[in-house]
Amino acid sequence: MKLVYTDHAAEKIVERGISKKRIAKAVKNPDAIRKGKFGRKIIHKDIKGKLLRIIVSKENDTYRIITVYYTSPERYVT
Repeated sequence: MKLVYTDHAAEKIVERGISKKRIAKAVKNPDAIRKGKFGRKIIHKDIKGKLLRIIVSKENDTYRIITVYYTSPERYVT
């Protein structure tokens, strides 16, 4: 599995203090995967009561990270 970060994602993970190691762990072992716009996937991972959302496009074994952010888990309860 290969992770490639867009310029936007690279900027936001620094701004939001999210480590690439945490992102890699979430992509490898997600709590849930949702359908996103434009054929993208949204990876969900609970981290200490916060929901980490990773928007990705996947091609073969490469995940292109579009953006990453924390949010409230209650916003995405199904």
